[in-house]
Parts: sequence; C-alpha cells; structure tokens
Amino acid sequence: MTFIFKLIAAFVLLVSTVSAAPVRIKDLADFDGVRGNDLIGYGLVVGLDGSGDSLRNAPYTEEILAGILERLGVNVGDQELRSKNVAAVVVTAELPPFARSGSRLDINVAAIGDAKSLLGGTLVLTPLKAADGNVYAVAQGSVIAGGTAAGGEAARVVEGVPTTVSIPVGARVEREVDFELGEIENIRIALHNSDFTTATQVEAAVNRALNRQVATALDSGTVQVDFRALGDINPAHVLGRIENLEIQPDSRARVVIDHKSGTIVIGERVRISRVAVSQGNLTLRVHEAPEVSQPNPFAAGETVVVPRSFAEIREEPGIGFAELPSEASLTDVIAGLNALGVGPRDMIDVLKSIHAAGALHAELIVQ
Repeated sequence: MTFIFKLIAAFVLLVSTVSAAPVRIKDLADFDGVRGNDLIGYGLVVGLDGSGDSLRNAPYTEEILAGILERLGVNVGDQELRSKNVAAVVVTAELPPFARSGSRLDINVAAIGDAKSLLGGTLVLTPLKAADGNVYAVAQGSVIAGGTAAGGEAARVVEGVPTTVSIPVGARVEREVDFELGEIENIRIALHNSDFTTATQVEAAVNRALNRQVATALDSGTVQVDFRALGDINPAHVLGRIENLEIQPDSRARVVIDHKSGTIVIGERVRISRVAVSQGNLTLRVHEAPEVSQPNPFAAGETVVVPRSFAEIREEPGIGFAELPSEASLTDVIAGLNALGVGPRDMIDVLKSIHAAGALHAELIVQ
C-alpha cells in the first residue's frame, strides 16, 4: 500500500466514523425563513498610492467621482479628472437573519477597473441593496488588503490578490427585514441533503422531545412543525430546543471522483460485488532526431534535413487478475482496492470500470 493510499484510507475511515455519530439538527438543516440576504453596492475606494484606475480606460470611475464631489458641494463641471488614486469597486455583504438597525456587518470589496492595488485605500460611503432594490446597509471604512504589489519600470511583483480586500464590521444595518417569528403558526425544517430516512428521523426526534405530534415529514427534504399544537409557547424557545436534538442521518452510497486533483472519496455504505480486475499501462513514445545532410565544399548540391523518427511501445507489466470479493464493510472495500497496487489516477479508471460492470453498488459522481 502506497503512502498516498494510506492517507486516502485514513481519511475515508475518519469520514465514515464521524458520519456514524449523532449529529445535531442545526448542522443538518435550516429553518425556512430564517436565512440571510445578499447585499451588493457600487462604490469608490480613494487614497491609493497611484495604483488606482486609469480614468481614460474606466470612465465609470470618473462619473462616480464627479457625482460624489458634486454631492459634497464641489462643482467639477466639464473638467476632465485625471486622478490615479481612486478605484471603482463592487461591495458585497450578507445581511444575517434578524439583524437589527445599527448592527455591523463584514464586507468584501473588489476592484472592477484596471486598478493595480487597493492597498491603503478607504471606501467612501456606499449604499448596499438587496434583490428587491431597497437599501439595507451602508458601508465605509479603511480596507484591509489580502495581498501586496510592488514594481518599477521593467518588473513587478505581486503577492496574493491586492485588488480584492475586506473591511471587518465595515457596514451598518439601516433597514430591517420584516419577519416576526412570534407570529408564525408553523415552520418548516429544510434538510441540506434530501433523504426520506433522515426526514423521518427528524420527525420522530421532534415529536419525542416535545411529547406530542407536532412534526410531519412533508417530503424527503422538508419537515413541518405546527406551533398551534403547542399552545402559548415562545417559538424561539421551541426552535432552540429542536436544533439541538441529535439524530443519525442517513444518505445514499456514493463514490465521488475529482479528476482535476485525483481525489477519491468513498462513502461508508459503498459495497462492491465479487469481481475480477486486471489493470496495466500502455506507453507510446515517439522521438524525433532529424539529421542535416550538407554537400562537400564547392560541390553542386543543397543542404537538406533528413528526418529520423524512433517509435517505441512499452507496456508495463500488470498484476494479472485480482479478485475483489463481496465486501461487507468500508475497511474491506478499501483493502480490496488497495490490493490492485495502482495509483490514485489509475484507481479512478478502475472504479469507473467496476461501476460500468455493475459491480459497484453506489452512486458514482465524477467532477
């Protein structure tokens, strides 16, 4: 077993061990309506050290700069602005559920022009809007760059991405989302991964904890809790109790393959029927070594290039047929696959072939 396979086996065993342990409902699902809202705004970062937008190539930066100056009482008229210390940016943030006026939010700022760096800049007051077009927060403050850049006339060094920055608690909530939790009659629990078995377990756990039939599994991904059957009880207290209930979630057997990184993740419930596998590599190598034929001095001839090609086919010795017996546990499946003695890249092809033969009893996901 190679070192890489040992790491893969250890990781898969760790995942399977964790998945078998009880998990809180708050880690498996969300409450319908209790969610955040995405905010976006368009603003200007000023105070850059000559690394801002070139206004000739970014006319929108000049327009917003002129608009800000006019709102501050400076009449720029038809003057052409040629500042190199400003940059147009897009500001994004997430408005968490139940955020109240005056709450602070973290924001992300990204340049949209040809600015070289936002290091050392300050974001000018920027309104942040939601999908409904209303302003819910305003952002302003000194940016914190995640990278740096330095250069001269003929060379430039960049570390990280200095055109994408953040401002911790850089926005203040000005408008609240209308949602009165105390007035709702029922709420739905939306599972992150739809599964009828898990939904049934959530229903049983809630009814058992509240000692009455208030939860109903509507489908594989939704469980509805009826607050009317609980009488005069604070819904926040009920949800706080529900989200800390523990169940053992179920899921389909899956094998996930990432071709880009060569990563293979095997779920705990994966099973392989008895099958024989043979694997080998075929390498074709073609080498060009042209020769130049040159005539003798003062001879009536021409210099020509004579092609010389060498082709070679090399087949690495395989392992013959290796039998993978019907396995009963994830550990046995890993041991059987490791017995093939192939690398992760070849293991991907082996798993795909086993699946095509109908011997891999799991959902194969190739990314």
